[in-house]
Amino acid sequence: MILTLGGLAFLSFAPWVAAVVVLLLVVVVVSYRQLIKAYPSGGGDYEVASKNLGEKAGLVVASALLVDYVMTVVVSVASGVDNIISALPGLAPFRVELAVVFVILLAAVNLRGVAESSKAFAIPTYLFIGSVLLMIIIGLGRVAMGDAPIAESAGFTVQAENLAQSAFILLLLRSFASGCSALTGVEAIANGVPAFKRPKVRNAQITLTLMGGIAITLFVGLTALALFSKVHYAENPCDLIGWADCATQPQRSLIAQIAAATFGNNSLMFFVLQAATAMVLLLAANTAFNGFPLLGSVLARDSYAPKSLSTRGDRLIYSNGVLVLALAAVLILIVYQANLTVLIQLYIIGVFVSFTIGQTGMVKHWLTLLKTDPPNRGSIIRSLSINGFGALLTGVVLIVVTVTKFTHGAWLVFLMMPILFVLMLGVNRYYRDVAKEVEVDPVTTFGSQGDHAIVLVGKMQKPVLKALDYAIAARHVSLEAVHVSIDEAETEDLIIDWAKQNIEVPLNIVASPYRDISWPLICYIKDRRETFGSEVVTVYTPIYIVGHWWEGLLHNHKARRLRQKLMLVHGVTIALVPWLLDSSELIYGRRSRPIPGQERRGEPVRSHPIPRKPLAPVAADTTSVSTVTTPDTKPKSSPASPPMKPRSRPVNPNRRKRK
Repeated sequence: MILTLGGLAFLSFAPWVAAVVVLLLVVVVVSYRQLIKAYPSGGGDYEVASKNLGEKAGLVVASALLVDYVMTVVVSVASGVDNIISALPGLAPFRVELAVVFVILLAAVNLRGVAESSKAFAIPTYLFIGSVLLMIIIGLGRVAMGDAPIAESAGFTVQAENLAQSAFILLLLRSFASGCSALTGVEAIANGVPAFKRPKVRNAQITLTLMGGIAITLFVGLTALALFSKVHYAENPCDLIGWADCATQPQRSLIAQIAAATFGNNSLMFFVLQAATAMVLLLAANTAFNGFPLLGSVLARDSYAPKSLSTRGDRLIYSNGVLVLALAAVLILIVYQANLTVLIQLYIIGVFVSFTIGQTGMVKHWLTLLKTDPPNRGSIIRSLSINGFGALLTGVVLIVVTVTKFTHGAWLVFLMMPILFVLMLGVNRYYRDVAKEVEVDPVTTFGSQGDHAIVLVGKMQKPVLKALDYAIAARHVSLEAVHVSIDEAETEDLIIDWAKQNIEVPLNIVASPYRDISWPLICYIKDRRETFGSEVVTVYTPIYIVGHWWEGLLHNHKARRLRQKLMLVHGVTIALVPWLLDSSELIYGRRSRPIPGQERRGEPVRSHPIPRKPLAPVAADTTSVSTVTTPDTKPKSSPASPPMKPRSRPVNPNRRKRK
């Protein structure tokens, strides 16, 4: 695609560019075999850089890998959708929607977990390798017999640009940089060594070698077939002279054009190969869904990322990492409209950053070992030479990739990497400061004395009665119910209902002239602590447990704000008493419905006060209801609430059982 910018004559340089890419792939594979042997724990380039080059180098590699994983998902999904559209052009208007759906499906599969996933993922992989090898064999066989397959774009020409000598060299370098996309995925083996069967190192090295060999074979074969079949693929489809429908018809991918020329357009094998290609590309995206959460958990373990990234879900998957990766990939796909030609320019930058720093770290590793005068000095020198050459070569390629892709969109990668670097460094500094702040020291002492409980009462409702039951069962030294009065009529009704229910726990009314609940309550608690000393005050408050997401928008907001402010008051602990609404049965199991015509069971109507049998009293009760007046901003003083007189109430056998 890149070489066509200089005209069709530039395609003669394609074999030489491909040869350099193959050489680079061989060097990288051999270099990573040494890395796997030296660091089999699965940390990959991040571990190598952190241990040998220091914290900053490790964070550079981590930021590069995080960006690379995101772009792997984006480019793989966009490429898979591109191959699907090549087989079914009618889906072209839904390119972005298809890409987003595939990302969501991959995230859902990883969150849910797939049993025997390796076997399930192996089928499309083997199908793709077999189909492409069959196409290469048939295509090259036809070339040998004098009947070379001809691509549908062979008759198109390209308007060549006038290139100076420097632009000519830059074009060759840019085509080489695009070809280096074939190297992506090599680092995934080094990061996944712990997942291999024993012997882990040997099996990982064999897998890496086989992967490199297959990649080279397919890359060389497809490049040769593309040249023999005269495939012409342009960055802008309308640059192809002779294609009248370039503005309305999607440009077929290179594999689709070769498959159509080799097997026949819209033949069975054409659709088989396109389906296998799409599945393999989606599986390549799934590789990132394995690597990104794992790297995130390692960074969280080292306190460079939020601890939530190290939390495993019920399927033993780092669920938060999967969600973050899916969200980032969907956002980029939407912004760039899943345009593969544009997205490919953002690719491989992060890969070669990690390649170069990782190989440099390996050079430092071997040099450190040589200073210990090891017995296998010859083997170490050989590994040092391999990694040294790999570091030099990947470093040169990184420079080439940066120069050739920067103005074509790669600047965004160089913007995201420093941002991630600074964020990770800041997270680590924050965790370090918090750990220093909360560590035990010989100066700080705790000596709370006393135990008082407050049950917040809004209206006379069953959740309030349940909170009272919990507070009484805890047997605090003293107990009171507190109502913050913002409406005199409602307060009077509550006092009457309190008396009717025959509740012997004292009810204190705190006035709030400005209809604010939190500040009068906080002042009331502070005044009490000033009067009774450093006692622990436990505040009981009901909370609704709901089963629908939208119910969360309708409940608990005022109580949540109140709890957030109470948590800032010294000596206060908060006890949440759950009350399960009927919809919560969606979480714990569906309740059997009543027989038609039968009344729903529930709390019976109380026509008279319920007799309550008190427990053994802790202290004598002196009052049941008291009022605390408050000025405009702060209550003057709150009376000492007397110790509670516990009570209990009989259990109604017809009452619905609550969890």
